[in-house]
Amino acid sequence: MSTFRQRAMDLAANHQPERFFEDKRPISAYFGEDVFDLDKMSRYLSPSAYASVKDSVQNGKPVDRKVAGEIAEAMKTWALSKGATHFTHLFQPLTGNTAEKHDAFLDFRDGRPVEAFSGEALVQQEPDASSFPSGGLRNTFEARGYSAWDPTSPVFILDGTLCIPSVFVSYNGDALDMKVPHLRSLEALSKAATEVARIFDPEVNSVHVNIGLEQEYFLVDESLYNARPDLKLCERTVIGHTAAKDQQLADHYFGAIPSRAEAFMKDFETVAYKLGIRLITRHNEVAPNQFECAPVYTDASRAIDNNMTLMIIMQKVAGKHHLRVLFSEKPFDGINGSGKHCNWSMQSDKGVNLLKPSTDPEKNLQFLAFYSSVAKGVMDHNFLIMTSVCDLGNSYRLGGNEAPVPIMSIYSGSALTALFKDIINSNPNHFNSKAGFMKIAEELPEIELDNTDRNRTSPFAFTGNRFEFRALGSSANGASASYVINSAAAESLKEFKAEYDKKIAEGKDKKQAVLETVKDFLIAASPVMFDGNGYSKEWAEEAKKRGLEGVTNVPEAYKVYLTKSTEDLFGNLGVLSKREIEARYEVLNEQYVKKLQIEARVLGDICLNHVIPSAVEYQNILLKNIKETKAVFGDEYKEMCKSSIETVSKISAFINSLQAYVAELVERRKKANAVEDLPEKARLYSTGVKEMMDKARYCADHLEMLVDDELWPLPKYREMLFF
Repeated sequence: MSTFRQRAMDLAANHQPERFFEDKRPISAYFGEDVFDLDKMSRYLSPSAYASVKDSVQNGKPVDRKVAGEIAEAMKTWALSKGATHFTHLFQPLTGNTAEKHDAFLDFRDGRPVEAFSGEALVQQEPDASSFPSGGLRNTFEARGYSAWDPTSPVFILDGTLCIPSVFVSYNGDALDMKVPHLRSLEALSKAATEVARIFDPEVNSVHVNIGLEQEYFLVDESLYNARPDLKLCERTVIGHTAAKDQQLADHYFGAIPSRAEAFMKDFETVAYKLGIRLITRHNEVAPNQFECAPVYTDASRAIDNNMTLMIIMQKVAGKHHLRVLFSEKPFDGINGSGKHCNWSMQSDKGVNLLKPSTDPEKNLQFLAFYSSVAKGVMDHNFLIMTSVCDLGNSYRLGGNEAPVPIMSIYSGSALTALFKDIINSNPNHFNSKAGFMKIAEELPEIELDNTDRNRTSPFAFTGNRFEFRALGSSANGASASYVINSAAAESLKEFKAEYDKKIAEGKDKKQAVLETVKDFLIAASPVMFDGNGYSKEWAEEAKKRGLEGVTNVPEAYKVYLTKSTEDLFGNLGVLSKREIEARYEVLNEQYVKKLQIEARVLGDICLNHVIPSAVEYQNILLKNIKETKAVFGDEYKEMCKSSIETVSKISAFINSLQAYVAELVERRKKANAVEDLPEKARLYSTGVKEMMDKARYCADHLEMLVDDELWPLPKYREMLFF
């Protein structure tokens, strides 16, 4: 075996389970202890300052700047008591990751060092961060950017630094991050949903979104990870033949958690609990060395912040365990990829889940109103919602191995589907008569939670009291999709209220007006309602007949952001301006190109400097054996070396093809790089460059199966995927 690969495997074999963050107390004893939440604030702040923060956290009101200094002093005092030395505004740039710049709690007065933290530093910072993608929103001569504290998400301490969840905007106030449009969409949805909720309960003052983000991931030993240039630079294997055994037997799924993985899980969970992250579930996923953790749902802004923090924690803790966490959607070919299932629901300030059926007929009317509104919103913007999750990494995952297909559909389950058909197929008089209404609202009042299995091929499945958006990729910032879903639902809810008001003005009573509007919305949403097998060819054909477009090319799909429908959606709700939409369109294309550039270059390097030299070395060994056999046995060597001769021929063919494909890959990259128009460059990368990468991989993967295992330089799937 190659020295490089053998050394990596020897190191991996020596890594044993170990705990680094063990806390033997009950979880409840230390949960949230590193978070400066409202309970702790009440002990450090004056009543007026506390009231201002509480109003901001619970009602979204801005914090009074007059008390910012007192709040900052309280945060500093608490943080210093916990051993913190620095603070940072933690924000979420358009890379999809988090960003931070640390400053010390330090000032000098009369030349003497003192701990200091001002209200100005809390509320706003200028981290510059000019290198982050902005889509033209920040020119070189006006590159100033500001991070600003988001009081709706609590500050916390991680590794001795006070982390302040923040937004990131340009000098002109344009959103430069993922959080700003998400917060705007939540506000828009609350306004629209509150108006509909008041049809049923006039006392409702607000509606908020709850989200639960299930996080799937792979674990790989750090030694094997470091021996794979593609994993280090691309977070996925650009070559690699599938193992003889991987997930076929489903023996890893929900099995006993491997000791190394469990020690890692317990450690990152301990850190997460202290940061108030409500993790509940851990288990093996389907693919070998694939796992999942899941929290209890919480309000959308905090859920996404918690998930981004969790990803940071997992990466930090993994290093202690000589492990690497792979959040890439498809790090290994031929087996399950990883998603971040987004469980999405709405709840009123009265504590009512607006997407939960009830035994109360009146509440079921409310459920139908909200369900039909969400369904219509998803239908109206189905391609935009699907495109919102289709970056390069997730494009490798969608459509196979339990990941939903990139065609939007809503799974409702048999019970609801039957009810919806009953509503849709009834004639108008059906709803005007008492008997007709009784059939829908009272004779069928108990819309029970659907006990049928979840549809894993549906991107947007209803699961009893929420929708599960299964298409979101594991590495993604959840806001990238949720602000689109929030906006689509908000627009549809506004339309629902307008239609309802129109019917009331026509003299119809509340029940008639609600049911007729529900019927209209269900009819409008019917093309996207599908309970069958999303993987089937029949569905692809049927979806096209229904007018549903699937994402087949990612850069081409991004053009949906420039349509009037998208501009009106975000613009009318105040979520994104036209300028901000265009900037995001540019950033999406830019990120796609840059990631594929890296993958293409890494693939070429591995093929030329690892795969081909190993193949040639083995070829030479075979040729030497053939030559020596001929010298001893004469013409009999042809029969004696038949297998070796055939192998040499196959290796030669693959080497020649691989060299030609890599050369063509370089030429296609040069051609694409010479194009100045970014969307066109992305198109060329998504077609010509990607096509040649696939051909090169085919040859490299077949050479892996031909070359002597002792000579193959890179850790193989069977070695990386099993502890």
